[in-house]
Amino acid sequence: MIRYRGKKKVIDKVKELDAFSKVPEEYVDSTPVGGTFSVITFFIIMWLVYSEVTYFLDSNLVFKFVPDTDMDEKLRINIDITVAMPCSNIGADILDSTSQSVFGFGELQEEDTWWELTQQQQDAFDAVKYINSYLREEYHSIWQLLWKKGHGSVRATIPPRNSKPNRKPDACRLHGVLTLNKVAGNFHITLGKSLHLPHGHIHLNMLFEDVPQNFSHRINRLSFGSPANGIIYPLEGDEKIAKEENMLYQYFIEVVPTDVDTTFESIKTFQYSVKELERTVSHQKGSHGVPGLFFKYDMAALKVKVYQERENLLQFMLRLFSIIGGIYVIVSFINTIVLTVRTKFSPAPVPHRYKKSENDTPGPVLTNPLLTQSNLNVPLDLLNQ
Repeated sequence: MIRYRGKKKVIDKVKELDAFSKVPEEYVDSTPVGGTFSVITFFIIMWLVYSEVTYFLDSNLVFKFVPDTDMDEKLRINIDITVAMPCSNIGADILDSTSQSVFGFGELQEEDTWWELTQQQQDAFDAVKYINSYLREEYHSIWQLLWKKGHGSVRATIPPRNSKPNRKPDACRLHGVLTLNKVAGNFHITLGKSLHLPHGHIHLNMLFEDVPQNFSHRINRLSFGSPANGIIYPLEGDEKIAKEENMLYQYFIEVVPTDVDTTFESIKTFQYSVKELERTVSHQKGSHGVPGLFFKYDMAALKVKVYQERENLLQFMLRLFSIIGGIYVIVSFINTIVLTVRTKFSPAPVPHRYKKSENDTPGPVLTNPLLTQSNLNVPLDLLNQ
């Protein structure tokens, strides 16, 4: 225990206490080289400290695959598709591997519209189509930006029409949300309305055999689960123009459950990959099938967990101090070498010489204090002689 009984305050005594010895100022030689290296060292240390702090705050993303054991979870399907046929001629249906009527979990809305977009609508759709196409192509280069900065797919939000054409609607917009069992299924849009049966359904397409079949379609939205940042939905913003009738479009979708736990959100959702196939149905040429759109999806056995992992605070502090100390030692060593080389190769100082000329100014008179009259003890008259 330390006691202080002086008149000064304890704070003043603490201020006077200095455990680190200082070099007297008269022994310190300030040089331009040393000052330059000090400024450079300061900026290097500040830049490295900023980089390390930024790296510490910017945590690493970890993607981990684990078996998907949550089989009681429901599968949410978000659909917004426009087909170039009137709603009265087509029908949408979905059937999963349980063979039950899944429309008990939701129903799609049918809205008559026109396939041809206005200039404003076409510009908006083309912009979304271009952005989503770019994100899909450059995903492996910008995936960290998408996950860490909170970006994802851009939804095709088509502005409403300012004026309606003077003709009947020639397209049908099917949109809505379906909540299904998390099993494999088949969502399809074909000619004719569907009729549900206890163990399946049938499409009454024979009543529409004479109707022109144009399955050109525009996918504004097709995703599974809740929207999440960082996930790109491959089919959103896609458009297919049928060059002939009786076209069959098949999409084979692999749905992967994904648990996201990042700085921006914590959510359970789904992402998917897709393979496409299109062909013309012609029974005369041996290409059998039913014209329409078929989205066949299946669930993956593995689930992806996405989370952020930060570095230990103690490791960060140790690395930061080691960087500062290392930069200081290295710059001091370089400064010593530069000063040594400069001293070795710089010319020695030349003493001042006095020249006898008319223009020279008399220099200082040097006197020896020992050579005085009192010290020499010589008579003054002898010195005058």
